[in-house]
Amino acid sequence: MLGVVGAGAAWLFDSMLSGSQHLFLDQLANYPAANLESGHLPRPSWWIVVATTLGGLITGFLVFTFAPEAEGHGTDTAVKALHRDDGNIRPRVPFLKAIASAITIGSGGSAGREGPIALIAAGIGSIYARLTGRPATERRLLLLAGMSAGLSAIFRSPIGTALFAVEVLYSRMELEAWALAYCLLSSVVAYAVTLSFSDSGPIFQVRDLPTPEAAQYPYYLLLGLIAGVVGVILPYVFYKVRDFFRALPVPAQIKPAIGGFGVGVISLYYPQILGGGYGTIRQAIAGNLALSLLLILILVKIIALSLTVSSGGSGGVFAPGLFVGAMLGGAIAHLTGQPPEPFVIVGMGAVFSGAARVPISSILMIAEMTSSYQLLAPATFAILASFMVQTALSSRSPYPTLYEAQVPGRSDSPAHTVESLIEAMESISHTADPAKIRIDLFKLLKTHVPIKFEKYQFHLRALGPQDEWNGTTIASVEASGETQIVAVLREESSLFPSPELLLSQGDLLLLSTETAEA
Repeated sequence: MLGVVGAGAAWLFDSMLSGSQHLFLDQLANYPAANLESGHLPRPSWWIVVATTLGGLITGFLVFTFAPEAEGHGTDTAVKALHRDDGNIRPRVPFLKAIASAITIGSGGSAGREGPIALIAAGIGSIYARLTGRPATERRLLLLAGMSAGLSAIFRSPIGTALFAVEVLYSRMELEAWALAYCLLSSVVAYAVTLSFSDSGPIFQVRDLPTPEAAQYPYYLLLGLIAGVVGVILPYVFYKVRDFFRALPVPAQIKPAIGGFGVGVISLYYPQILGGGYGTIRQAIAGNLALSLLLILILVKIIALSLTVSSGGSGGVFAPGLFVGAMLGGAIAHLTGQPPEPFVIVGMGAVFSGAARVPISSILMIAEMTSSYQLLAPATFAILASFMVQTALSSRSPYPTLYEAQVPGRSDSPAHTVESLIEAMESISHTADPAKIRIDLFKLLKTHVPIKFEKYQFHLRALGPQDEWNGTTIASVEASGETQIVAVLREESSLFPSPELLLSQGDLLLLSTETAEA
């Protein structure tokens, strides 16, 4: 069902986007939106600045008045909902996200469609889960299934997008493997439904390329290494601009208009940065862009994306990430005398895989989006090189990845930490073997996620200087009421609560009581 709904949501969003482009670009700016698809981009007039600024103004009013979660690139909101909100997304968010993103991108904003449709379809999955009374585990599952369905319909990449949905959650090479089968099912259904009413070809039509020779692999390695460096710069600039706009002493509703104005001014000289940039990517694949332009577009696209989305606008980062990688791949091909098509294609995956920490799904998505399966080996070579370089260089960066809501791995996810705590609660007792308890309580507490149970209430109590706890045992504390001490946190250690354990000033107790009033 979510596969069908995801395909329908993607079709509806595309229709809204086309209508917005007709209104803002065709009518207001007198700059045909068809130019963006073809990649043949004459310089626009100053009306394009009016269009991008007005689009930002409308988006800012809608988002910051009715649903601030709808700002940004969408995928991050869905990832955060899975880790920290039990898979819950407010019902108004997907609908407002569709409208705001259609206006942002349709008015010329430098952003992509994948972030919005990821949040829209994930939100539909969350709404369905809530209406049918699903538990938290199933809500998270349906959120991921909706996300993969929407992305599959947009990118026509059923395997790659299913992998993306379970890989983007973590910044290390970990997957939410238990959800993969369900995401694959919804993704394939969405893909099949999409083919029933649209062109069945890949997004990027590429001629039948020869299999790369062994002598070309050093150039793919070079591309991967440089892509890793660009993958560090992209999120750093993106979030630095975000911080700048957050500190700007103007109403939040106005900030996307300021960003839109900046994008409009840049587009007067480099119209290639308007929208997602698929037309320009096609021109790069065909080898129609000069080396100087390719190098300039790498920088100005990063700036334009940041102005659009980091200012509070609504749009995705996937397509701009592909754009930056395509320009880098084209530039490397020029400099090394290699054919442009394979290097542009591999460059798309290499930059995004590093910047977003999604190497496995990037390999398959690039192959499916271009039908260039003969490039799987060199693409894997470059993409993994980019991922490793980006991971190493960004280890101390305040912004190591494009997706801020990512956590390093499953053990770092608040959702899974709470699940582990629940499992331990079901078996914990004073006679239990301490070696069997596997809870990182400090990690849990740092997430600030409330611990919810149907039967029990859990809370922390600090044994401060005002309490005379020295010499008191756990057994004597528990004898005073219907309270069980689950754990004792002392400095940087989690102590097993044996009845004979002596309590000290400054201890933190995690307590369990059978009633909320206790």
